[in-house]
Amino acid sequence: MADSPEARYDLTTGPVAAHLRRQGTPFGLGLVAIFSFEAADLFFISKLGDAPLAAVSFTMPVIWLIYGIGIGFEAGAASCVSRAVGRRDQEQARRLTVDTMVLGSAVALLLCLAGLATIGPLFALLGATTELMPMIGDYMRVWYWVAPLDIALWTSLAAVRARGNTLFESKIITAAALLNLTLDPIFIFGLFGFPRLEIQGAALATLVSTGAMLLFTLAWLSLKLKVYANPLAPLRTIFDSWRHMLVIGIPAMITNAIIPISAGIVVAMIATFGVDAVAGFGVAMRIEPMFLIAFYALSAVSSPFFGQNFGSAQFDRLLEARRVVARLCLGFGLVLAAVLILIARPLTGLFSESAAIQDVAVHYLWIVSLSYGAYGLVMSCNASFNGMGKPIPGVIISSCRVIFVFLPLAFLGRHLVGLEGLFAATTVSNLLLGAIAFGWLGRTIKQAREAPTLPRSAPPSP
Repeated sequence: MADSPEARYDLTTGPVAAHLRRQGTPFGLGLVAIFSFEAADLFFISKLGDAPLAAVSFTMPVIWLIYGIGIGFEAGAASCVSRAVGRRDQEQARRLTVDTMVLGSAVALLLCLAGLATIGPLFALLGATTELMPMIGDYMRVWYWVAPLDIALWTSLAAVRARGNTLFESKIITAAALLNLTLDPIFIFGLFGFPRLEIQGAALATLVSTGAMLLFTLAWLSLKLKVYANPLAPLRTIFDSWRHMLVIGIPAMITNAIIPISAGIVVAMIATFGVDAVAGFGVAMRIEPMFLIAFYALSAVSSPFFGQNFGSAQFDRLLEARRVVARLCLGFGLVLAAVLILIARPLTGLFSESAAIQDVAVHYLWIVSLSYGAYGLVMSCNASFNGMGKPIPGVIISSCRVIFVFLPLAFLGRHLVGLEGLFAATTVSNLLLGAIAFGWLGRTIKQAREAPTLPRSAPPSP
């Protein structure tokens, strides 16, 4: 590996905590940028009034669902590539990078076309009013074209992250965020001679910034980092790559699709409390990711770390990483809960002057932040399972969290208490499943260590 660009990013040796910190810090900084521009989107849209704010809130479950499918491809690529790197099989790693990106983009394009054809009935099902429907249509008719570009971008970057390189990804997403932040006010308010596009302008800014970064990424990864294989491979080779990726990708898609589907149900329940309640929930949903950045970063680097070390049978390092991840999640969680109790009110005031909208957002952030540490542990454990090529526990954990814990408690809490009871259901489900995920991950690692041989998937033909 000495002559390869990936040689500097071997995660199978050296201090565990230092690796996680070194890989997680630049990725986390990149996420700060990407979530900042989402917050900026909401900030600029809020200046158009409460109705556009509510319209964007209705789109979130659908966008999250498509992102969840994209995360499945991303997880599949990261898992397969990281294990190939752990086995020192760089050719397989390159093959998987290209084939996963192509498949993910093709599926996203189909979703884009299906979404464009079903805007009206889909959002009517979610409870959108006739007043909001034209604005939702304006936004989604542009945003749907973001999907194939975004999945291609993130799948490529996940393959690089699987090699232990998070710095490049951080630079790319930071550049995309800055470009989007620049374009948002220009397109939304019609500055510098551009037409005033309002809510549609926010989606257009996302489309342009994503497309520009994808073109740059493809050129850089191909010419500089050389992580791509020849895309014109025999069909048997390509199908073999897809099969290996989908073993992880499909369960990951199911895992990540459960959350937006439940979010859609929640939005429909919140809609019964009025447009202000939906808008307040939307504000909270745009603020929350900013406070979950540490957990997103930790889960993102957990997958390649667990993948590389599982591929090289470094089980003691996996158990140590599990302990480090748990301490970080619980420590960050306590700090974030304390911070949000203090600043939630002034923070939500940046996005709306309505007291009703602010109250909904603040109550959500106060209640749910109590379980952020446990939620981060769930995310990191699921990513670790995927990295080891064992996605089924993550599917079971996420399914149980939503279907058997969250949704029953949400219906009960809404009936007995109202919105606060619905939010409390999230807290309880996070705490319970965080403990289960932590224990299950430890047991899985110990079972693999005691097995006579390390199960490995056969590499695709060169």
